[in-house]
Amino acid sequence: MTTASPPHVALTARTTYRQVLAEPRFRLLFLTRTLGVTADSLRITTFSALVFAGTGSTLLSTLAFGAGFLPQLFGSLLFGSLADRLPPRALIASGYLLEGAAAALLALVRMPFVAGLAVVSVVALATPAFSGTSARLVARWLHGDAYVLGRSLNNMASSGAQLFGLTLGGALVAAAGPRAALAVGAAMHLLCAAAVRLRLPRLAAKPAEGDSASGGAMRDSLRGTGALLRHRSVRRLMFAQWLPSAFAAGAEGLIVAYAGSHRFPSGSYAMLMACLPVGMLLGDLVVGRWLRPTTRERMVVPLIVLMGLPLIGFADDPGRPLSAGLLLLAGCGFANGLGLQREFLAALPEQGQGQAFGLLGSGNMTLQGLGPVCVGAFATVSGTGGAMALAGLGALLTAAWILTWRRPEPATTQVG
Repeated sequence: MTTASPPHVALTARTTYRQVLAEPRFRLLFLTRTLGVTADSLRITTFSALVFAGTGSTLLSTLAFGAGFLPQLFGSLLFGSLADRLPPRALIASGYLLEGAAAALLALVRMPFVAGLAVVSVVALATPAFSGTSARLVARWLHGDAYVLGRSLNNMASSGAQLFGLTLGGALVAAAGPRAALAVGAAMHLLCAAAVRLRLPRLAAKPAEGDSASGGAMRDSLRGTGALLRHRSVRRLMFAQWLPSAFAAGAEGLIVAYAGSHRFPSGSYAMLMACLPVGMLLGDLVVGRWLRPTTRERMVVPLIVLMGLPLIGFADDPGRPLSAGLLLLAGCGFANGLGLQREFLAALPEQGQGQAFGLLGSGNMTLQGLGPVCVGAFATVSGTGGAMALAGLGALLTAAWILTWRRPEPATTQVG
């Protein structure tokens, strides 16, 4: 597989967030993505609440929540190549339109649970194609440290938008009901679609290699996924980004049960659950803003250790204040991914970057969905604290594995 060369920039140069946001095309994608993530969070949680209100089933409500994430891996496998085959502006705008239409349909039409689940699953199947296209454009327009800080901004905005979407959804459901909340989410998505359609430059799609004999997008997607996962560096770097967050998500999924089993005051679980995303915001801000690129890349393994060690502390069944502090520290460790971005981009094939980014995102979502299931199964034997500690040990083992093969090269100034 032929890989793209890294951008010809001085890798030791440090960029600022202000400089990254000065790029108008990135700023448009950043703002619409932030609004879109808010709307996604609102739609997914509100649909789950709507299902629970209609059926009274916790299992069906959980299934409704997971339907927004788990099908993304299948979408990446079957349709991921569209991220490189179709015109970016049309594909991204169509993605927001599809999400808006799905939210509007759920808001306006009273349908059986299975039908609503199918609507949400269709959106999840399409997500990797247009999210991969957006990530490919960011890599095209931002170079060197600016690209890494662009990813950092997106991470921080996603964490904040998810928290805001949850809060907004709860307030709207309480004030006007779930269907009105879904309608607000639909309007947000339609606004994103209009902004992309009117303000994003029109770019031609790149013809896929061997497109004439490819046999269609589905076959190209399967072929492209296989080629990516057979490439040793790409495969390693994907799992290096997937596994730590999957273990952390496994521990996160037990926070409610942990608070309940330790008889914390009512509502404590919400405060504890907020600690991880707050830690993610702080970690991305510190690592992205104040560390030099070379230091950031050397900090990958230590930051994964920072994610895992606090979770091991739950083996001692800490009280509420200490639990909050441990989760806050673990959240800061999520910034480890920033140190892998330049290396991952350099390892990708130039032609299939959109599909690669789509696979990275969908694999991350899928493993974060499976993490709580696997760790939760262990909790039936060891208790919630022991299972959360096991998740922390998994993160530490991942750090040790990365240490065996990753040796970041010292940065050198390249002349274009």
